[in-house]
Amino acid sequence: MRRLFLLLLLVALGRPAEGQMAGKRAIVYTTAESTTFRLTPTDTLMFKPSEPTSEAKVYVFVDPRKAFQPLIGIGGALTDAAAETFAKLPAARQEELIAAYYSSDRGIGYTLGRTNINSCDFSSESYTYVTEGDSALTSFSIAPDLRYKIPLIKRAMAASGNRLKLFASPWSPPAFMKDNNDMLHGGHLRPEYARSWARYYTKFIEHTERADGDPDVGILHLSGVR
Repeated sequence: MRRLFLLLLLVALGRPAEGQMAGKRAIVYTTAESTTFRLTPTDTLMFKPSEPTSEAKVYVFVDPRKAFQPLIGIGGALTDAAAETFAKLPAARQEELIAAYYSSDRGIGYTLGRTNINSCDFSSESYTYVTEGDSALTSFSIAPDLRYKIPLIKRAMAASGNRLKLFASPWSPPAFMKDNNDMLHGGHLRPEYARSWARYYTKFIEHTERADGDPDVGILHLSGVR
């Protein structure tokens, strides 16, 4: 049986004080291919005093007194490819998929999504939201998103109980804004288009809010310009 992933969720029943974990239970949840296991409880382990550490073994040390960064959420990408594929599914399968990913009581309750500004490597074609050379952005339109991507995002948000936070990131500015005039093969933003590119972000938020009923949109610019 080839495992897709194994999730070990160590859930101590109760909240014992430090040093009192011995004898407490931990539940193992498993998801595996070619089985019915989908975050299914498959084993129960018992905490016990550790043996002397050895370089031949793997250890995970958890100190509940020390916290690091907060967790915003867990989710997946809502790209053109995902949206177009979703649209081809029968209605019953669409509902099943949406519930499985975004419902907190019938699924795994995703609360975070990422989508693309302009086309990306998971789009069926290259596109931008303006006509070629329109640095004033007067032609700005998110029409490419309205057929598949926005409807999918709206379904996901509704299924999540409007708890879904959406991060949007561009793979590239329009080609005319770059020094290589190409969206696909590297290049850098031309300095003279810095103001237009910044305004591009804000227009994306404004247009998406109008189209999607005020989503919680965050902007995350991935490192570099492709």
